[in-house]
Amino acid sequence: MLCGSQSIRRLRHTTTIPEETEKATEEAPKPSEKATEEESKPSEETKETPPTKKQKMSDLEDVEVIDWDEAMQQCGDDEEFLRELLGDLRDETDSQMSKMDDILASPTESPFMGIVRAAHVIKGAASNLMCEQLRKTAMVLETTATNANNALAKDKKKEAEGSSDSETKESKVDPEQLEIVKKKLEDLKVAVKNYHAYLDKVDV
Repeated sequence: MLCGSQSIRRLRHTTTIPEETEKATEEAPKPSEKATEEESKPSEETKETPPTKKQKMSDLEDVEVIDWDEAMQQCGDDEEFLRELLGDLRDETDSQMSKMDDILASPTESPFMGIVRAAHVIKGAASNLMCEQLRKTAMVLETTATNANNALAKDKKKEAEGSSDSETKESKVDPEQLEIVKKKLEDLKVAVKNYHAYLDKVDV
């Protein structure tokens, strides 16, 4: 916790101040405005800096790759069965990640719906096996792609309403929305990499 300068509080008695004391108090020099300003200024150590990309990624580092005990309960304390399911999740995740990479490499008129479906599959499977990093990042990607898809659908609707029957307009994907989705996919890739490393560590 950052600590600023401590303020000193002076307690005053409720009794009447003698006239001489009161006069002396009035004549006492006041602290200069410059000194007051310097005391009120936060030191360099207390200034808060905006979170960097590296600091934000620490949020994922604080999340468990898998809650093994909870996952074991889900599998009836059958470790062999759990290991089999974790291997299946790895294969399914890799398959869905490949699909999303292909979609974003050559985006169509409506690329986001495919991202939503793939992220949803990963999120559901990871949730069942208590793989929190995968679940968390897949959920964020699914939500982001859903919002982008809804925005694209609204744009298409507006263009359709504003055009005549003889006119055909092709709604283009918003590059900014596409970049946001790509960034969330990169976060999911970090979680997938961590998941692979964990499975290698436990020999799955």
